[in-house]
Amino acid sequence: MAMVASTVEALLSQERLIEPSAEFRERAVVNDPSIYEEASRDFEGFWAKIAEEFVTWFRKWDKVLEWTPPQPGTQPPWFKWFIGGRLNACYNCVDRHVRNWRRTKAAIIWEGEPGDERVLTYQDLHREVQKFANVLKSLGVKKGDRVTIYLPMIPELPIAMLACARIGAIHNVVFGGFSAEALRDRINDSQSKILITADGGWRRGNIVPLKRNSDEALKECPTIEKVIVVHRGVMDATHVPMVNGRDLWWHRLMEKAKLECPCEEMDSEDPLYILYTSGTTGKPKGQLHVTGGYLVGVAMTTKWVFDLKDEDIYWCTADIGWVTGHSYIVYGPLANGATVVMYEGAPDYPDRDRFWAIVEKYRVNIFYTSPTAIRTFMKWGEEYPRRHDLSSIRLLGTVGEPINPEAWLWYWEHIGEKRCPVVDTWWQTETGCIIISPLPGITTLKPGSATKPLPGFFAEVVDENGNPCSEGSQGYLILTKPWPSMSRTLWGDPERYIQTYWTRFPGFYFTGDASVKDKDGYFWLLGRVDDVINVSGHRISTMELESILVEHPAVAEAAVIGRKDEIKGQVPVGFVTIREGFTQNEQLVQELKEYVVKRIGPIARPADIFFTSELPKTRSGKIMRRLLRDIAEGRALGDTTTLTDPEVIQHLKQMYEERYGE
Repeated sequence: MAMVASTVEALLSQERLIEPSAEFRERAVVNDPSIYEEASRDFEGFWAKIAEEFVTWFRKWDKVLEWTPPQPGTQPPWFKWFIGGRLNACYNCVDRHVRNWRRTKAAIIWEGEPGDERVLTYQDLHREVQKFANVLKSLGVKKGDRVTIYLPMIPELPIAMLACARIGAIHNVVFGGFSAEALRDRINDSQSKILITADGGWRRGNIVPLKRNSDEALKECPTIEKVIVVHRGVMDATHVPMVNGRDLWWHRLMEKAKLECPCEEMDSEDPLYILYTSGTTGKPKGQLHVTGGYLVGVAMTTKWVFDLKDEDIYWCTADIGWVTGHSYIVYGPLANGATVVMYEGAPDYPDRDRFWAIVEKYRVNIFYTSPTAIRTFMKWGEEYPRRHDLSSIRLLGTVGEPINPEAWLWYWEHIGEKRCPVVDTWWQTETGCIIISPLPGITTLKPGSATKPLPGFFAEVVDENGNPCSEGSQGYLILTKPWPSMSRTLWGDPERYIQTYWTRFPGFYFTGDASVKDKDGYFWLLGRVDDVINVSGHRISTMELESILVEHPAVAEAAVIGRKDEIKGQVPVGFVTIREGFTQNEQLVQELKEYVVKRIGPIARPADIFFTSELPKTRSGKIMRRLLRDIAEGRALGDTTTLTDPEVIQHLKQMYEERYGE
């Protein structure tokens, strides 16, 4: 946690205030500030009220929250919400809407990268989900079984998720940009029974070879019984390799499927899905989210944070392979009966105005994207949004990483035309839903700040000893009370869950992020404090990258850090020592980069790799990554007296500065 004080002061010194317009405030879904006091006064009562308002229950709960705050020396707490409640997430996202006027309302407006289009009404979605739920049941999938989904951004992805939820199966969505090995590891950890994939997908005019990756992964996945393949159409069906007895075409199964499938009654604490995130060890963490609390959290925050109204066209540009897509493309918006835009491809294909063409075409009202995307748009220039009529937008959102004030203001001015509130949202895969964010009809905005915790959520910035930090002082962001959508555990590894989140500050959830609170109590997020880097809003473990690099036959040792990047936020940079018999050259650099891509995916590609005869180590043999980060961030080197050879770090510093001109 080494961000220098001058950087924090510079951030806070840029502060300017932007108020919601009187018209926006008057029409906002939430416009009464007393909601914060109500939630603070009786937070269990507040969440009970929200659960009744936003979710349809087959059986109401007996108790809102089961939580025993830990005593000193005892294990961290475990939490259960809406004890005894019975519901179904698919019912809330689909069935209840076909019982009223929304049955003919567009649920999903989909556009493929090549320009193909589909619109599914809630009635269409209801039919397709029921049929696919029956397909899964016909293949022996039962409540509690795991189903891995490895698909491009096509409608079959949310259909498959909702079908799993309908019958009580636990879905495990794997991002389509991940490699065969990353897919293999997630299938094996979850012990999935079924894999759902496609012949491929489109990205910048190129084919993403999902079926080929799946076949490679399944060479070492003994639990998979059947593979369901969607024919996306990236290749002729006759050329798609299908394993006899294992692989089945989605469309042929759907032709034979029964039309009706009742929803399974799920306990509030029954698992809904597993989603893997990078951690500080080489093994990804399987976050387990449960049905009741998760649905309550995402339904409420979707409506309140995005000021969602029935007539809105809503577009979150995330991939459903990440938690943002789970919560704010599928479960949150559909639980509210929203019309959701889905787009398959890249923002610059066939040109850099593709996003703005989609906004204009579908008259998008709510647009939610990442700071990485916004900084890319800035780099490309204002001419691209200017080509299109963006007047339909009335609210902008940002997610995935801290946003710098310059990018915030560019977004507000050039996309929102200085009339749309920007909701900068902070949350994590672990939290399930947005925690810190403006309420756009109430909150005075500060560019670069996520503002304050939403009603019902409680956060603090603390020092090393867990004491609240003074105004303007950097500290650790913690959450001080439980919330319904919190991850319940790590799949198959509860001890790691406790160690990762509940031991650093006993009784409080440790987010792993650094933050500052200003004089008005606004939170300014500063990024990760652990060995996880944030690339375009996606968390990647440095330990995982290091483990992969040292598996390459040429690499003896490796250290990976995150370097600041004006577009992506951070990018991985590797420092490696080479085994005897191998030559340090550009060819090996490229080979190592591609090796990482093969093992994880393009998102993890190192921006650079430095060869060194030795890594900076303490006398006990610990690699001093802190010093490598000092080099990458251009800071004065910290204490080097504990190093075995202080000259090593000076050599690396010189080499780094020569390459980057710093």
